[in-house]
Amino acid sequence: MLKIEVFEQLKKAMKEKDVLAKGVLSLLKSALDLAEKEKGEALSSEEEIAIVNREVKQTNQALDGAQNAGRDDLIEKEEAKLVLLKSFLPKQLTEEEIAEKLVTAGVVKGMNMGEAMKIAKPLLTGQADGAVISKIVKGLI
Repeated sequence: MLKIEVFEQLKKAMKEKDVLAKGVLSLLKSALDLAEKEKGEALSSEEEIAIVNREVKQTNQALDGAQNAGRDDLIEKEEAKLVLLKSFLPKQLTEEEIAEKLVTAGVVKGMNMGEAMKIAKPLLTGQADGAVISKIVKGLI
């Protein structure tokens, strides 16, 4: 379970007095705990990955804001957060691997975008960013 791994790394960050890692891991653990409490039972690995992806997306947005503002101090901090959060995700696929999986799953030229995404999303959850998936699907249909 991802939650246990996050907790173990949080304990390690606390012992090592790693403020950045402690903050990121605390937020991630809280998000996982809250989702589990709302569901009333343990989260599936797909649900845990979705939560990590949400945190990655929020951190990317903060990074974009820092880059637009020219804040080098914040850029470095947000990039470090991203590295830590992405370590909890499965290996990310390349664009070629994504396209190959989509074609194998039945995404073909002339297909409706909605239908193609219904195939793509569950197939590639946690293995690729949603924006990358959309871009590749558009190229295939």
